[in-house]
Amino acid sequence: MPPNERAEKQAAAQQAVDILHEIATILNCHLDRRTLSICISMIENGVNPEALANVIKELRKQGQEAQLETPAAAASTRRR
Repeated sequence: MPPNERAEKQAAAQQAVDILHEIATILNCHLDRRTLSICISMIENGVNPEALANVIKELRKQGQEAQLETPAAAASTRRR
């Protein structure tokens, strides 16, 4: 692939990520550019978008639960 063609493809990909990041920001998806790029790559490689969204939601839920448990565990340790 000629260098000019590669540069054009990279620029187009960057522009697409920028646009999708703006949309994600407007929709309060809380996805940074890197995470969004990974999701795009996964979808381009055949991952079901709805399944990916469900996994992200579940991981966020588990992360929030873990954050809530951490202060409670620390408090119970201090009481002993």
